[in-house]
Amino acid sequence: MAVCGMVESAQKAIIPLVCEAMRPPENEDRAVEVPTMNEQPKARLVFLVGFMGAGKTSVGREAARVLGWPFVDLDDEVEAAAGCSVAEIFHEKGEAEFRKLEHEALRQLIEKTNGAAVIALGGGAFVQEANAVLIREADGISILLDAPVEELRRRCKEAGRERPLASDEERFRRLYEERLPAYATADEKISTAGRNVPTVAKAVRRAIMARQKH
Repeated sequence: MAVCGMVESAQKAIIPLVCEAMRPPENEDRAVEVPTMNEQPKARLVFLVGFMGAGKTSVGREAARVLGWPFVDLDDEVEAAAGCSVAEIFHEKGEAEFRKLEHEALRQLIEKTNGAAVIALGGGAFVQEANAVLIREADGISILLDAPVEELRRRCKEAGRERPLASDEERFRRLYEERLPAYATADEKISTAGRNVPTVAKAVRRAIMARQKH
């Protein structure tokens, strides 16, 4: 049963596909070469973590395309289960209820996913210890995407998507700093500052390959 009202289709239609878009340098090569089978990483669950505006969704989609793996956005899974948007859940039920739904969505996603997948987590998902435990038990690879807080804030404003925890600039900065210790526990860290989506997707693939040697 849905926990709140129906999502307006018009609102969903205007949300950019690349909601965490990064400004690409004009002189940077945007092409991504699809690796050969001999170069393909072994199948793993890869979890992209990081703050709002880090590029988890846009990079995740591109990395999954390059790898030939499925892509899943955890927020989409929460919305599908709840029958309404993340913003509506926050407004109508509060953050605590959202975190419960988020944890259950992550648990079910891990259970039903066979082999490899690239999964983009919401900004606060990895901070919840119960979620971090699920990821470790799934033998997944956690990859932090990060950028200076000023750039993260700019991306969020440019995307135009309603973000319940990004409405106040001071709160945005404070929340980012509070989450940094949890983000620092990720297996790998990749900076997205000033880099375009294909370039960061390549870096994600390299990070996956590097973890295979551990």
